[in-house]
Amino acid sequence: MKKMIAACGLDCAECGALIAHKTNDDELRKKVAAEWTEMFKFPFTKEMINCTGCLEKEGIHAGYCSECKIRSCALGKGLANCAACADYPCAEVSGFHAACPAAKATLDALSKR
Repeated sequence: MKKMIAACGLDCAECGALIAHKTNDDELRKKVAAEWTEMFKFPFTKEMINCTGCLEKEGIHAGYCSECKIRSCALGKGLANCAACADYPCAEVSGFHAACPAAKATLDALSKR
């Protein structure tokens, strides 16, 4: 799968929810549900592990993605990701990047600043 960079800088193509959805892999759904339950302290079920990708306006979005302020901001501005925003890095994305430096590195590499 080619890279699908989410608004925040995560690579959607590496996300277990997107992969499980595209391949219809119930074993992967179970594995991701268990990992995310541990990681996020929320009781994920395999039925929750489906996603069409952050930048898809329609379709299924896993977990927090459907409510994500970063995603909604980028979509509202018509941007592929935050690196294309004149306000990058804003407080919202900087807060996320504090917990996910890999996403920051991706956006920094894409940013022309």
